[in-house]
Amino acid sequence: MAGLGASAAIAADDVPAIQDAAFNGTLKLDVDATDTDRRILRVKETIPAQPGPLTLLYPQWIPGHHSPTGPIEQFAGLIVHANGQRLEWKRDEYNVYAFHVDVPAGASSVEVEFQTLTPQDSRAGRVVMTPDIVNVQWNQVALYPAGYRADKIQVEATLKLPAGFQYGSALEQASKSGDVVSFKPIDFDDLVDSPVFAGRYFKRVDLDPNGRSPVHLNIVADDAKSLEIKPDALDIHRNLVKQMDKLYGARHYNHYDFLLALTDKLGGIGLEHHRSSENSAAPGYFTEWDKNWLGRDLLAHEYNHSWDGKYRRGADLATPNFNVPMGDSLLWVYEGQTQFWGNVVAARAGLVSQDQARDLLAFVAATYDKGRPGLSWRNIEDTTNDPTIAQRRPLAYRNYQMSEDYYSGGQMVWLDVDTKLRELTKNKRSLDDFAKAFFGMNDGDWKVNPYTFDDVAKTLNGIAPYDWAKYLHDRIDGHKGDLEGIERGGWKLVYTDKPSDAVKAAEGRRHYTDVTYSVGFGVSSKGDISDVLWDGPAFKAGLSPGMHIVAVNGKEFDGDALKNAITDAKGTSAPIELLVKNFDQYKTIRIDYHDGLKYPHLERDKGKPDWLSELYKAK
Repeated sequence: MAGLGASAAIAADDVPAIQDAAFNGTLKLDVDATDTDRRILRVKETIPAQPGPLTLLYPQWIPGHHSPTGPIEQFAGLIVHANGQRLEWKRDEYNVYAFHVDVPAGASSVEVEFQTLTPQDSRAGRVVMTPDIVNVQWNQVALYPAGYRADKIQVEATLKLPAGFQYGSALEQASKSGDVVSFKPIDFDDLVDSPVFAGRYFKRVDLDPNGRSPVHLNIVADDAKSLEIKPDALDIHRNLVKQMDKLYGARHYNHYDFLLALTDKLGGIGLEHHRSSENSAAPGYFTEWDKNWLGRDLLAHEYNHSWDGKYRRGADLATPNFNVPMGDSLLWVYEGQTQFWGNVVAARAGLVSQDQARDLLAFVAATYDKGRPGLSWRNIEDTTNDPTIAQRRPLAYRNYQMSEDYYSGGQMVWLDVDTKLRELTKNKRSLDDFAKAFFGMNDGDWKVNPYTFDDVAKTLNGIAPYDWAKYLHDRIDGHKGDLEGIERGGWKLVYTDKPSDAVKAAEGRRHYTDVTYSVGFGVSSKGDISDVLWDGPAFKAGLSPGMHIVAVNGKEFDGDALKNAITDAKGTSAPIELLVKNFDQYKTIRIDYHDGLKYPHLERDKGKPDWLSELYKAK
């Protein structure tokens, strides 16, 4: 056993080390995306190579995923040729993303063919091909040579689309012949960072007609009706660009393309790129504008990433290629501050109202007031490991295990920082000043500009002298929720028996009843229990995720029956009785709870300045 352990300890893959040198030649990549019925992407590549050993890599660590999620399970049919002869390949013993071949004498390239077998339905992963929409993410359809930086490998890519499809992408078109698009040469790093949305129903809208660098909204949809945009909605999206300009004062792209899918068929997505973003929303995003406000901060969030996360990113995320492990230690800046600005700029632009923004903030604040018992053993900083730990798989007790809380927990930290800056400077400085100083330099530059924790603290100190390193560490390494920003900003978190508009919208969209802050669980309209608050009343009574509620107080379950039972139990001694099914067993669970329904709201504290409203005000 000792010998086996020693052997395992020194096992390593046989992948060449990265050299900081230009790749010799241009990789040619041809992708056929026409097989939408069978949802197969067919790939051909010509890769310059020298005689001798060659290692080809399938991208593993995907930017924006912050984890090794390259869908190698979808990769199939690999055939390699050189000089007209088929070459045998061998997968690396310790690295399933690496493929070794021997290039014969006299060959100057290898020809590669394979298929990407994309998911047929959501059980196998995110659907990227429907009869009317195709989403091509280049990391899924390319092998590249090991031993080089991704930004040193030049690629000429072509894409064959289904007949009649139009496309949007940050890639620049070189030519088009029929349904085959040829793109201008680009390095592999930027190719992977420039996905394509293509569709039968397509519209392209200019969001910055007078801007110094073009910004377009490229929309694909399940049907033509979803492409109808009223002038007021278009103005709001143009205002998003204006508000982001006012926030940062610089642009770090030569052009920017929002890619937006209005669909209930394509898999949902919100993924940032430097000069584009992949976004999805309901088909009624524009045509049912008032109904679909929940989640409308998505475009603001992903656009903000062009500055925070792409132009500037944590140094441990700025890896040389897609098969070097990323470090996620600063995601509470990358995602946390973007979550903050996504909410704020959405309000400034008019994507949501101030009241709606506050409702959403109350929802987040309640999470860190009562809904994260996991903070007793974890902290925000530790959750930056979650993209690798869980890879966004469902969790049994999410509130106790925690899951990527650097997003919403980070949002609360940055609200705290904003109001602390205002307090220290008598409201003369705020997080807007940090944004401009840290992310808004060097207008027009879009070369990655990494940073460290010390850079963050130093920039804050330049805005308002303070021990910012300790201040930040206390919050990201601590074990309590951060509500100081709300309180310092002139508001209080309160709970009433009336759900906010945000709660109503969330329940309606998810077909769900949320009684987390009363009895302590959430349940679908069919009675399926999801998260149960650790050590909450329902948990103590024996309720667990995976159970199914059949009846409430002797009556058939529905959401209203549950809420009525909680209301009726207020001020009494009678328990709330749930008949539940657990596997093939039925049992009655009695919850001893008598404080009624509770939903989070923000209430104005008139004894303090209203900095929160000032934060949300358009610039």
